[in-house]
Amino acid sequence: MSKERTYVMLKPDALQRGLVGEILGRIEAKGYHLVQAKTMMLDEPILREHYAHIADKPFFPETVAYMTSGPVLAMIWEGENAIAGIRQLMGATKFEQAQAGTIRGDLASSTTYNLIHGSDGPETAEIEIKRFFG
Repeated sequence: MSKERTYVMLKPDALQRGLVGEILGRIEAKGYHLVQAKTMMLDEPILREHYAHIADKPFFPETVAYMTSGPVLAMIWEGENAIAGIRQLMGATKFEQAQAGTIRGDLASSTTYNLIHGSDGPETAEIEIKRFFG
């Protein structure tokens, strides 16, 4: 089996609430390896690109306000089935559907403030790694 790379981003609430170590520890404990990481401030243009699928939704301005409220931690992780495995660790996007034992199920406070983003497939991972790491 080949190693797979994925893009993961800890959102502003993860950094503001001091959950970085807890979340990274969970990902590492599953056997994935952190390849590259950087903190960065996002702006509306990159968010419009990243969230193009919701840019026309009424809640988009709230998403921009949240995602620009502080730094994010952009990361590239690698390992066997990294995309599916890390998404499983993350838990469902919707707060009320996230299972106990997942990052969101245990730590998220709402669907908006859901701590973490992970690429949903190989093509998306490639695009997102390029978008945030050049």
